[in-house]
Amino acid sequence: MTTRTILFDSPFLLGFDQTRALIDRAAKAANESYPPYNVEQRGESEVRITLAVAGFTPDDLAVTLEGRQLTIAGKREPVGEADQAFLHRGIAARGFVRSFVLADGLEVEGAALEHGLLHVDMKRPDHIAAVRRIPIRSA
Repeated sequence: MTTRTILFDSPFLLGFDQTRALIDRAAKAANESYPPYNVEQRGESEVRITLAVAGFTPDDLAVTLEGRQLTIAGKREPVGEADQAFLHRGIAARGFVRSFVLADGLEVEGAALEHGLLHVDMKRPDHIAAVRRIPIRSA
């Protein structure tokens, strides 16, 4: 049984169906544990997500943005492991999909792989508050 907040059922919050879906996706993503990651605030308007992806090459990784959902996926083909006998195997070689829901206005600037860490940098552009007057027509 899933528990849903009734906050978005208020008649004063119109058109928040997508927000509810984003919260549901974020809750599901919070249960994932591989690969480990950090989310770092860098300055006033910059954020960096860093994933530990040792053994993956840039060709093994995909970073995609669909709507407000950032998805990072990794798929490794086992190379030469069929004839290897491990005494201990602690380095994960499995693929993964890790998703993050981004706030409105947060833009992905780029991604870089260095020393087994995948860094995805994001920035929130300077927000200029805009007040828009809605014209009233008379009947």
